[in-house]
Amino acid sequence: MEAPRSANTSTEFRGNDKLILGIVLAVITFWLFAQTTLNIAPTMGSELGISNDIISIAVSITALFSGIFIVVAGGLADKIGRVKMTYIGLALSIAGSLLIVISPTGTAVFLLTGRILQGLSAACIMPATIALVQAYFEGKERQRALSFWSIGSWGGSGLCSLFGGLIASSIGWRWIFVFSIIIAVISLLLLRGTPESKVQQTSEHKAFDWPGLIAFIIAMVALNVVIGQGSALGWFSPVTLGGILIFIIASVAFYQIENKSKFCFIDLSIFKNKIFTGATVSNFLLNGAAGTMLVSLALVQQQAGLNSLQSGLMTVGYLVAILSTIRIGEKLLQKWGTRKPMLLGCYITGFGILLTCFTILPAKEYIILTFIGFTLFGTGLGFYATPSIDAAVSNIPGDKVGGASGIYKMASSLGAALGVAISAAIYYGLSKMNNEATPMAEIFLGKTSNINVRYAAAMGLLFNVLMVLIAIVAIRLTIPKKIIK
Repeated sequence: MEAPRSANTSTEFRGNDKLILGIVLAVITFWLFAQTTLNIAPTMGSELGISNDIISIAVSITALFSGIFIVVAGGLADKIGRVKMTYIGLALSIAGSLLIVISPTGTAVFLLTGRILQGLSAACIMPATIALVQAYFEGKERQRALSFWSIGSWGGSGLCSLFGGLIASSIGWRWIFVFSIIIAVISLLLLRGTPESKVQQTSEHKAFDWPGLIAFIIAMVALNVVIGQGSALGWFSPVTLGGILIFIIASVAFYQIENKSKFCFIDLSIFKNKIFTGATVSNFLLNGAAGTMLVSLALVQQQAGLNSLQSGLMTVGYLVAILSTIRIGEKLLQKWGTRKPMLLGCYITGFGILLTCFTILPAKEYIILTFIGFTLFGTGLGFYATPSIDAAVSNIPGDKVGGASGIYKMASSLGAALGVAISAAIYYGLSKMNNEATPMAEIFLGKTSNINVRYAAAMGLLFNVLMVLIAIVAIRLTIPKKIIK
């Protein structure tokens, strides 16, 4: 549903390839550059002298802040202008990348602040750029522009590990974020001259739901910190238990506020739609499986001696698969409806992740099996993606489609943030065991001095399999075989 244009929106301007390229480069600043930390985290932590627990927070916190603020930023873009919001997002991306580039050794302040700014940047850019496509492209040109947007998003996420590994192993990981700054500046230049686009404002004043947003931020940050630092602080330490208590209190407060607020920033009533709930929950869980890459790539770097480029090459199949199967998922949606391709995608994804769990194998065999697993992982996500978003918004009332889309994208980012954080917590937490305490140590083949780490990785990866299984259950319980639109 296209948003109405205001007097500030050009009725004569039509989108062109310059605008498309500017939008794609803006999207890439997050999906390609910011997400490279999934592969280069061990290298960054080693050079900066930062613990694994802090590094895992640095990896997940970007997606966390993107998820928290994406709905707010989308609404703000409609109000103040999509072009202006994209500029703000690119400025935040430049500032965040610069802080990471100059991060000094021995402190995580610059790194964490930069990663937070990158998350806020993504929250600004993603909804604003999609709205620009909706405003300035029509018909087949709009479909083409959205396809390029998806390529920037999915392609960037698929390429990030390989790209990050290539740059980190050749000229240093800081250069990744230098290139991010350069791309953001080019995007700004390409977007210059684009007329502003915003929604016509009504005379009704809508107060912003600050209490709800603050409660939500407190709950999500507390949860992320507890997951990331619980192992280091002790799961029953006063700080960890206090964090859990803060999360519970803030979550209850958020629920109460949103149920009573007239202008809530997350419309909980949308979740009364069972189909939307199933699609959104499964989307949250499938994105949470991003922890698979963090654990598996960290394992082969730390224990098999691979550098970041070599481990990045393990994800080439994932990149090729996800880009080549998105359109297949679209065709399956047209042929089968939403339920079958969503389930098929989950089955393939789950099996692919399961293959990465065989850390009992010697390094060479594990690397080969993981390459196959990542390829299946990407294939499953490609099948799942389009049918899932169609199920989420296809039977939502027109006046709530924008809010529903925002919540669905929020689930993507929050799922990735929490999935990565939990996977890392399991992996790094169990890695501290002694080899003698490792269950079923006798079944591990090859090198025996690192059985505890390999076991920890297997547990962290199996957690991702569990998330996919829960996603399958959610789809089966909520998505009917045939959706009447």
